Amino acid sequence: MSTSVILIWVISALSIALVITRPFKVPEFVWAAGGAVLLLVLRLLTPAEGLAGVAKGLDVYLFLTGMMLLAEVAREEKLFDWLAAHATRLAQGSAQRLFLLIYLVGVVVTTFLSNDATAVVLTPAVASAVRAAKVKNPLPYLFICAFIANAASFVLPISNPANLVIYGAHMPPLLEWLPRYLLPAAVAIAATYAILRYTQRAELSQAIEKDIEIPDLGRGGQVALGGIGLTAVALLAASAFDQPLGLPTAITGTLTTAVVLLIARKNPLVVVRSVSWAVLPLVAGLFVLVEALNKTGVTHWLSGLLTRGASESAAGTTWASGVGVALLCNVLNNLPAGLITGNVLQTAHVSETVKSAMLIGIDVGPNLSVTGSLATILWLVALRRENIEVGAWQFLKLGALVMTIPLLLSIGSLFL
Repeated sequence: MSTSVILIWVISALSIALVITRPFKVPEFVWAAGGAVLLLVLRLLTPAEGLAGVAKGLDVYLFLTGMMLLAEVAREEKLFDWLAAHATRLAQGSAQRLFLLIYLVGVVVTTFLSNDATAVVLTPAVASAVRAAKVKNPLPYLFICAFIANAASFVLPISNPANLVIYGAHMPPLLEWLPRYLLPAAVAIAATYAILRYTQRAELSQAIEKDIEIPDLGRGGQVALGGIGLTAVALLAASAFDQPLGLPTAITGTLTTAVVLLIARKNPLVVVRSVSWAVLPLVAGLFVLVEALNKTGVTHWLSGLLTRGASESAAGTTWASGVGVALLCNVLNNLPAGLITGNVLQTAHVSETVKSAMLIGIDVGPNLSVTGSLATILWLVALRRENIEVGAWQFLKLGALVMTIPLLLSIGSLFL
């Protein structure tokens, strides 16, 4: 093994480890982007290769930009407070009912707007709901936003941008996708709910506020709500016509923000300054790290390993590849892991069952750690804005259950 290959692996592993641990509370993007810059400085990547890596994330950057603008303008216009008040009143003083309501909303948002939208849009709404309900410990409800964002992220192709990365130009039509993934997705959703409900049972035994005042929703908030609905329609249309999701999301998010700001007569800088733009260099850095790893020959090696395994034992390879990819997500993050998986599947000769198991691993696997998916990282960012901190170890202890059981059950359902 050459010195350059060893250095690429060392820098990539160290960068990702620092993203996970966040020493001195330095933002995640600093470590990811720093690792990418170091690869260029040491000439382990050429500038052209670095730009190629950054360019592969273009659709993701556009998608995130649109979603973050939507979330910020909705927050500014108190849409989340209005939605939270309605949800809390429906709970009628029952913590268990509020928990179920939030979970069901999380399934719907993830399915039709993507897992990143659940992290960006739903998390602030849930934070508002638990404040309105005067809940002593908000974490059981906020954990829903993180875990359902991944568990429900393969109901539809648009439910997770990583799905599009894996399949690329070979995305199955919706009428093929649903028979293949509907049962595994239902299993993942049900199992995740059961585990969360059981592990958080002590916190859910307490009464919550029943008399909730419903605030008025101004014209700006109504436009923001309509913009979110329009975005969902645009995403479904883009998926139906096999088009990238980033541009329509960026367009609807930007237009909604512009209209709301005009109606409310607010300075655009109020929204722009509040958006967590640091997520974009984080994603770009991760894509550059993957570009460097591809130079080490890992994609070719994995493709050969997968093809040989599938020819020797189809069932064994299905289980091994699904679980292996799930673990890889927690080392690399699911978007770069999805990119590697997509490259491997383009050259490997495997069955649709193996491909499905790997996609399930990419989608459900990130529930193990705080850096497993971009959605979970966005969730952490949203929590920090609410002055709530969740440590890597705290998440891992719960994630070990919430990831493992639904993952195994979902892969197992592929054989039914």
